Amino acid sequence: MLDSQVCQKARLSRDARFDGKFFIAVKTTGIYCRTVCPAHPPKEENVEYFTSALLAAQSGYRPCLRCRPDSAPDSPAWQGVGATLDRAIKLINQGALQHSSLSELSKRLGVSDRYLRKLFNQHLGVSPKAYALYQQCLFAKKLLHQTSLPITEVALASGFDSIRRFNDCFKDQLKLTPTQMRKQKKTVNSKVVLKLYYRPPFNWYQMQQFLSARLIEGLEWITPNSYGRTITWQGIAGQFTATHLEEQHCFEVEIQLDELKVLKPVVNNIRRILDLDADLVQIEQDLTRTLPTHIQLTQGLRLPGVWALFEAGIRAILGQQVSVQAARNLVCQLVSTLGEAAPNGRYFPTPEAIARNELSFLKMPDSRRQTLIRFAQYFCDAKAPETPDDWLAIKGIGPWTVAYAKMRGQSDPDIFLGSDLGVMKALKAHIAPPETSSATSSQSAHTLLPDLASPWRSYLTFQLWSQL
Repeated sequence: MLDSQVCQKARLSRDARFDGKFFIAVKTTGIYCRTVCPAHPPKEENVEYFTSALLAAQSGYRPCLRCRPDSAPDSPAWQGVGATLDRAIKLINQGALQHSSLSELSKRLGVSDRYLRKLFNQHLGVSPKAYALYQQCLFAKKLLHQTSLPITEVALASGFDSIRRFNDCFKDQLKLTPTQMRKQKKTVNSKVVLKLYYRPPFNWYQMQQFLSARLIEGLEWITPNSYGRTITWQGIAGQFTATHLEEQHCFEVEIQLDELKVLKPVVNNIRRILDLDADLVQIEQDLTRTLPTHIQLTQGLRLPGVWALFEAGIRAILGQQVSVQAARNLVCQLVSTLGEAAPNGRYFPTPEAIARNELSFLKMPDSRRQTLIRFAQYFCDAKAPETPDDWLAIKGIGPWTVAYAKMRGQSDPDIFLGSDLGVMKALKAHIAPPETSSATSSQSAHTLLPDLASPWRSYLTFQLWSQL
């Protein structure tokens, strides 16, 4: 938790860099807000600070309808400190407790349900089920505010099986009924359009350039201020277009799905591929201490993700030892030949479509075609292939392929592609050897030690690519 004096200064200045790091609860009104709330700031004696919106809600406060604290990037306290807790939060955000029990989730994580409850109570102050319900209610609140979906569809899209259960949980968690929340909505949208906020800085130009160079016709589309693509999630097809609104520090995302029951995990995945939850201020502070002094940091550089891990693996295999343009052409051929038709293009080919095809239309060595087929067959055979490190057992897949897929398909923040040709070129061009190996200060000023950038080595990789 931040010092109370720091919190006071941040809220009075409405500093956006603190957005999501703590929340302000006002005792006299019973409302909690973000640091960037436009409302007149209350007196300090009437204020209480919380590390997460969830803790504020558990203490009896309801979210502000002006600054919408549910839209703030998740605070560090919500993310926890352990790998088990991080993965549990990720799975719950994807809906793991909506269709299975806490015991089943614990088995999937390899821990007991008692230990999992202990982790949540220790780091978040609530039980796993309470966390899951609050996430469902916050997502429902976003839909009530920003769309005109009927309340029944909002309940379904938020993971509730009955309207009664939805109404009870919503009122218990947010102190208002769904109908009361909907009445206070000023505008009505005819489409499922949501605003996904981030904590600045965000260098959209660099991300747009990176995605443009790798754009797959028919699968993706891009403009100077937007990116979109066709998607599938658990067998449900759709598409989205995300438009960058720089002044509002958010993306306005239009989503179309065959069924809304997967809307919440789809939104979470859009946040991941656009890297909206990263705290770039902290990351860049750490990287500044890592990079040699003569290299200027590219501000606001994010990690552009790939929609699915399987797609990231295919892109990585096709990108082995070839240029970005050559890899892009191969992916375009694969999508246009094997991808199922979509209303505005094509979907990415399924593992089954690739595994049963000889791929003779791809102009590349036969050994790499066989690698693609073996990789696709691996996904056909595996029930839940979640560990890319296991791919190393597949002939033709090496550490670079696995690392690239983890960095873009899972948005792993701690991947350094030291063997990548672009990274090596950047190192050769911009990282000079130290004048004297005996001088530690000279070495730190001229050389790069990637391990010092952990856990942000993926951002270091993109920083080096940006130097080309």
